[in-house]
Amino acid sequence: MLQEKQKVVVIGGGITGLTAAYYLQKEAEQSGRPIEVKLIEAGHKLGGKIQTVIKDGFVIERGPDSFLARKKSASRLAVDVGMEDKLISNSTGTSYVLVKEKLHPMPGGSVMGIPTQMAPFATTGLFSMQGKVRAAADLVLPKSSEQGDQSLGQFFRRRLGDEVVENLVEPLLSGIYAGDIDKMSLMSTFPQFYQVEQEHRSLILGMKKTTPTPTLKKGEKKKGVFLTITSGLQSFVDAIEAKLKPETVIKGVKVNSVEKTEGDHYSVILNTGEELCADSIIVATPHNVVQSIFSSYSMFDRLKDMPATSVATVAMAFPKKAINKDIDGTGFVVSRNSDYTITACTWTHKKWPHTTPDGKVLLRCYVGRAGDEAVVDLSDDQIKKIVLDDLSKIMDIDMDPDFTIVSRWKNAMPQYTIGHKDRTFKLKDSIEQKLPGIFIAGSSFEGIGLPDCIDQGEAAVEHVLNYLS
Repeated sequence: MLQEKQKVVVIGGGITGLTAAYYLQKEAEQSGRPIEVKLIEAGHKLGGKIQTVIKDGFVIERGPDSFLARKKSASRLAVDVGMEDKLISNSTGTSYVLVKEKLHPMPGGSVMGIPTQMAPFATTGLFSMQGKVRAAADLVLPKSSEQGDQSLGQFFRRRLGDEVVENLVEPLLSGIYAGDIDKMSLMSTFPQFYQVEQEHRSLILGMKKTTPTPTLKKGEKKKGVFLTITSGLQSFVDAIEAKLKPETVIKGVKVNSVEKTEGDHYSVILNTGEELCADSIIVATPHNVVQSIFSSYSMFDRLKDMPATSVATVAMAFPKKAINKDIDGTGFVVSRNSDYTITACTWTHKKWPHTTPDGKVLLRCYVGRAGDEAVVDLSDDQIKKIVLDDLSKIMDIDMDPDFTIVSRWKNAMPQYTIGHKDRTFKLKDSIEQKLPGIFIAGSSFEGIGLPDCIDQGEAAVEHVLNYLS
């Protein structure tokens, strides 16, 4: 007798939902479990913020451009879908911090702005003598008695002082989350720093002890910490999608709501009027969409208060001769103590040489962050002019770019404010009690990087399989 199929619906086709659908289907095939997977995506393509433009020999990422190599889930998935030969590490080189009008090399041995080597920190022009003395106080300060969550700003200011935070820690952390470090949650972003402080008392000494020293064989070059796909990250998304059964994916269709039916089953109501029955659901959409789908359940109301920042990436292609001041390195982040609109710039042709034809230059700049988002709403021409003015001050560029690609990401950077981890835990607990078989995942909850999202997709699959069995 044929066993009845268990139906799982994945809502949202970004990397989290796509990962979940892929591993669910793989598990069903390998174990012979009768599971039918449907992936529903409101847009007309999968991958969410992962979008690549191939133009005139350039490979240009509109959204994320790489992922951390030490977080293994992304490269493991790439190998799994046959992209192993396309994985490449970034070229290493000096990265800089722009403070006021000057580019300062990132002090050697600093991890997220925390010094692990004293000499580069003592000699850098990034901080005044008072700033350096204040940072050194970390070596004698007691560990904090703070229990529970606190802001990143509060934690780092207490350990290292305002100047190191403003000129180094803040530009680095804001570059990742486009957030306000005085509102961002330490426990949801970098809990390891709190643990290091609690275990070793001093953040500097703790990082020095716990940061592995890379061992290089003779003649071996230092490997970059990031990986990407030479044909563009969108080709990674396409490779995962190609592994799914053809009838799995439904694109261009929105989920209006989810209603609980008899015996812990669910009805997924689409904007086409169609309804899908589900035994279990993975919701991998941004938090505001999660809330609108489950608006009849008050436990999701807390997601209304979760902020998100708007940002834009601006890619500019130039002939090499346009750059009069060619700086050796891979890019820079910008301190808020500088009169610039851009928040960071990657010299993509140097960091990722495969992206750029010979004789050309590719610069990728970022605009928009918490408290400074209006720039994202300007026209392409206005943004292009602002970015070009900023770049010209630093690199002395006297030509217009061959072309510019502006990519706006409205409310796309979820902000993990103080207490985020606790709120997420409580929400997941409420869902388990009242809507068993429904699981939320994605960048709004437990990490925004590609590997973090892939990890959440994998974890959701585990939860679904346990629940269905």
